[in-house]
Amino acid sequence: MSTRTTTQLGPIKRLWVEKKNRALVVMVGVFLVALFVPWSAPRVSAAVNEAFLMLGEYAREHVLLCLVPAFFIAGAITVFLNQQSVIKYLGPDAPKLVAYSVASVSGTILAVCSCTVLPLFKGIYKKGAGLGPAVSFLYSGPAINILAIILTAKVLGIQLGVARAVGAIVFAFLIGILMQLIFLKEDKERTTNAAMFQSFDDDTSRGIGKTIVYMASMVGILVFLNWAPSGGSVAWWDFLHQWKWAIAGLFGIVLVYSLVRWFTKSELSDWVKATRDFSVQILPLLFAGVLVAGFLLGRPGHMALIPESWVASLVGTNSIGSNLIASVAGALMYFATLTEVPIMQGLLGAGMNQGPALALLLAGPSLSLPSLLVIGGELGVKKTLVYVGLVVALSTAAGMIYGYLVA
Repeated sequence: MSTRTTTQLGPIKRLWVEKKNRALVVMVGVFLVALFVPWSAPRVSAAVNEAFLMLGEYAREHVLLCLVPAFFIAGAITVFLNQQSVIKYLGPDAPKLVAYSVASVSGTILAVCSCTVLPLFKGIYKKGAGLGPAVSFLYSGPAINILAIILTAKVLGIQLGVARAVGAIVFAFLIGILMQLIFLKEDKERTTNAAMFQSFDDDTSRGIGKTIVYMASMVGILVFLNWAPSGGSVAWWDFLHQWKWAIAGLFGIVLVYSLVRWFTKSELSDWVKATRDFSVQILPLLFAGVLVAGFLLGRPGHMALIPESWVASLVGTNSIGSNLIASVAGALMYFATLTEVPIMQGLLGAGMNQGPALALLLAGPSLSLPSLLVIGGELGVKKTLVYVGLVVALSTAAGMIYGYLVA
């Protein structure tokens, strides 16, 4: 008995020691930052202020209307979506054309920002989707935004709009396939290990039709609550924007009806718990990432630690260095939905070359420093670095090719 107890306490004690060591490292890091950063310097003070202003803006404009609905959808995917169906259409052994088409189209329909897509990505990944299709979904949601591509064409030119559309669609397929091939063995082991997935039982008593109505009502709420105006560029889009609250309300009525009529209290409790778990896992990392991004780069048009003029001055040519800088900068900056178009308009006016402009448009909306922290927590450092490397490398190459063609 005592031997067994001692054996069990060994791993627990090691975990406790590791946790304390990590806490100590964090405290030492905070102390060094507090000690050596010149907080009274005007630029540093402005950067600190900008970090919290950006966090406040993020909380007002993205958490309630974007992330909260996304968390509930992710919880529903985990609890109610049939796992075998997910594996059939999105698993590593699913037909490639079907898997990547479903993933890309699903992401495109949502048309959300790089942070809002994260809970949905985690939901389908935990449910058994292959790494490749899950990553295609992760990239396509923010990148293949129909209105953003239309606005890019109207504001920045038809050539850049078409190049962005073609590049984003190709990247969604190519990045997913490459990730699947690179980590094929690990991903097959993951999807054959039932312990890796949520333990909720799939309930098929409602039938596929009711499940589709339930899921579609939440997706409709998410999409129309965040329906942004086109600024007069697309009449029908602005018409829907005027009625977005009414449309979202209709989807809300459908959702309430389905919850009351088709679900038990136990099922609803499981759904709320899964939603809570996603929130606890994701929000702290997102908030930390927004603070860091705000401190370094700030909001568009506002001074932070790294001025926008520096970025513009480094991307004035179509060299590999300029395109690489644009891709890396895009991977770190946070773009709310559609904000990349006016930002790019300003950078192009400041002398940015067309090649780096495309590189930033392909890397920026799909990645951000806040989203990278969350992706790293789910996929691990190795897979995250490979994903970021693929996005940056392909965006850099696409920018150079496009810049050469339009020169």
